[in-house]
Amino acid sequence: MTSTVRVLIADDQPLLRHSLALLLDAAPDLAVAGTAGTGGEAVSLAAELRPDVVLTDIRMPGGDGIEATRRITGDPALAATRVLVLSMFELDEYVYAALRAGASGFLLKDARPEQLLDAVRRTHAGESLFAPSILTRLVDHYVGRPARAPATRLDRLTERETEVLALVAAGLSNDEIAAALTISIKTVKTHIGHLLAKLAARDRAQLVIAAYESGLAGQAS
Repeated sequence: MTSTVRVLIADDQPLLRHSLALLLDAAPDLAVAGTAGTGGEAVSLAAELRPDVVLTDIRMPGGDGIEATRRITGDPALAATRVLVLSMFELDEYVYAALRAGASGFLLKDARPEQLLDAVRRTHAGESLFAPSILTRLVDHYVGRPARAPATRLDRLTERETEVLALVAAGLSNDEIAAALTISIKTVKTHIGHLLAKLAARDRAQLVIAAYESGLAGQAS
């Protein structure tokens, strides 16, 4: 049997918290571990409940979602907890701040219910997920920069690992990477494990950032 993914919801709007809780609890493989109305409460409940995924808004009183994300992902006791940001804003400053704080993905509140459920599952599985418009903005921001970070961080990667990293940055899932490179899912996971270790990345979202900053993103398109 597949274990249930426990989700902590953090949003300052009671009606939205309730709606999200109903949606998540209706899924057979997902369960709401708790809800928080402020960033500070989200941090406290995360430490207490040890959820698999924290679904958090950006703008909240009592410490915003960015600060909550930074504190949650920075807690060694919550190393297995992933953060998925859900926001009505796709402002660049929010996206970049969320990713640098350690968020594993960024989804807009106009996402369809099935997209949200899929995002929670993929986040728990270790895959980063971004709304299509967010991924496009990331590419435009980093690829269009006049000066990029040096690519020396990628020098230690094998040719295959570099190919996998480029596909991760393009937003492909493990299944899609396996199909694109004609390799097994197990091999994809092995390569991603090597990438995480070599680039000192916490999760796939940080691999995406490394690919963009090294100028690799966009080469897989």
